[in-house]
Amino acid sequence: MIVLLVYFGLKFLIKLATPYILRYISKKAGQQFEQFFGNNPNASTQREKEGSISIDKDPSHKPKTSKIVGEYVEYEEVE
Repeated sequence: MIVLLVYFGLKFLIKLATPYILRYISKKAGQQFEQFFGNNPNASTQREKEGSISIDKDPSHKPKTSKIVGEYVEYEEVE
């Protein structure tokens, strides 16, 4: 009887505490996310004027593509 009372008591307490625990975990995760991405040196702190152009990538570096797709395999059509 005591085991059942403890089981149902813990089950009830966990149901009551779950929203608070999840809120705490999400708040901590948000703080860590903000700390990790908040110190990004590439992010501009000022808003640029409308119509201004900024280029973040160097266009002179283009990846080389090869025209070779695969090897040719001969086959015979079977009827």
